Amino acid sequence: MTPQEILAQYGPRDAMEYDVVIVGAGPAGLAAAIRLKQLASAKGQELSVVVIEKGSEPGAHILSGAVMDPIAMNELFPDWKERGAPLNQPVTADQVLFLNETGATRTPDFLVPDCFHNAGNYVISLGSVVRWMAEQAEGLGVEIFPGFAAAEVLYNDDGSVKGIATGNQGVGKDGEPGDAFQIGMELHGKYTLFAEGARGHLGRQLIARFKLDEGKDPQSYGIGIKELWEIDPARHQPGLVVHTAGWPMQPDTYGGGFLYHLEGNKVTLGFVVGLDYKNPWLSPFEEMQRWKTHPSIRQYLEGGKRLSYGARAITAGGLLSLPRTVFPGGALVGCDAGYLNAARIKGSHAAIKTGMLAAEAAFDALAAGRQGDELSAYPEAFEASWLHKELDRSRNFKQWFKKGVWVGSLMTGIEHWLLPKIGLEAPPWTIHRTEPDHARLLPAAQCEKIEYPKPDGVITFDRLSSVFVSNTNHEEHQPAHLTLKDARVPVETNLAVYAGPETRYCPAGVYEFVKTDNGHDKLVINAQNCVHCKTCDIKDPTQNIVWVTPEGGGGPNYAGM
Repeated sequence: MTPQEILAQYGPRDAMEYDVVIVGAGPAGLAAAIRLKQLASAKGQELSVVVIEKGSEPGAHILSGAVMDPIAMNELFPDWKERGAPLNQPVTADQVLFLNETGATRTPDFLVPDCFHNAGNYVISLGSVVRWMAEQAEGLGVEIFPGFAAAEVLYNDDGSVKGIATGNQGVGKDGEPGDAFQIGMELHGKYTLFAEGARGHLGRQLIARFKLDEGKDPQSYGIGIKELWEIDPARHQPGLVVHTAGWPMQPDTYGGGFLYHLEGNKVTLGFVVGLDYKNPWLSPFEEMQRWKTHPSIRQYLEGGKRLSYGARAITAGGLLSLPRTVFPGGALVGCDAGYLNAARIKGSHAAIKTGMLAAEAAFDALAAGRQGDELSAYPEAFEASWLHKELDRSRNFKQWFKKGVWVGSLMTGIEHWLLPKIGLEAPPWTIHRTEPDHARLLPAAQCEKIEYPKPDGVITFDRLSSVFVSNTNHEEHQPAHLTLKDARVPVETNLAVYAGPETRYCPAGVYEFVKTDNGHDKLVINAQNCVHCKTCDIKDPTQNIVWVTPEGGGGPNYAGM
């Protein structure tokens, strides 16, 4: 049965009414909820706010580096330290390394661009910060529903956003309701804020429906692959922040590594690969594993133990790719819109700030008796904010790196080191892009095949053992949430022309090509392994793969990440 047929037979769905519905309990969604309740409390008004979260709990699906700039948290909760926010480890030192296969060149501190200076910032577990923010929100009277996936945008007769519907539970692989079937529910809001993170499923639909990206550069993404380790105390340097460029990536491919020392002998480390890469033989997961073997990274890991693993797409196009963020009845906030500052490798401060700005616009609109219209005050406030100023300074970052690591590094140095020294806060030039990431992939025959070393099980690992420590699980009998527009395309085009890149760009081993009994190739989708990174939705060269929400509560359960 189709979802429409299920609704016709088992509906109507129960509906709950709220002033504001928020999709996603990440830093943007929770900041919006908190700010709404703060404003209502200050004015002595009642305001109903609900946050819906597809993860099993707030923070379950959150994945970030992360070094946090506290600037937005200072605005949201000036007393966050007294409240016990888990920003415990100040940054104590920065290192920027250019790697070759065996050695490294450290950039002298005086030549490090401002965007890589982290004095005053904190090495954090963003999952822990999000869990703390959820506690603060609930303390203010926000309702949070974890384990429910927002599967559908609902519209009023006039085309404005009415709210969302959660996905049905207990539907079998055949699409038929089973014994444990529960129809989804509707959450209606006078305004609905979408804070789903990078490549949000509903955000993508809204951008297309309202043509929010018209006149903008195509969005650009990276994939970040991350591990959490407990290391030998003798090798631990609390607060040390290391960024690397160069090996193992080819000069024409954007990417780099990070290694951050948390408190308690923990390090968080990872590797980012721009999803505009050209060679279909490239595997971001394998590049990350290979990167760990470099002496500059390996030195910290020897004698340590890997605790957790995860992967997530990163919205990295910056200001020039930012869509219009408002439409009748709602708004996009945080990485659902694409506010991350790729030059600083930071997005959580931007997420919190945009959540606050959207909340302030929504609160004023509700106070004026409005509903279902455009919150134009939100983008206006953004353009007047410190965040806009910050993103404007970095607007060319990803565009320069499209021209290779050396050009990108040189121009980042000029725009973020030299220009401020001569009194220019933002570059006087603008570089545009016209090509989406998926269109950059070349046919396999035009590219050199990459042979990756086998994992040693000590420093380097395979994908399946990695997925295991991500605590990923999906109910086995639900329909696959990785859908194909045309089932013939994976074999006839992706495999034939691009050598099956989905088997390499997926960091969780979801996609594999097997031989049928009659010797034909067939794509198998192991949806249970999916860590919800969205890379396939972004990088598939034919844009044939569409990621949709699985049952709520499924996916990774990141601990300490």
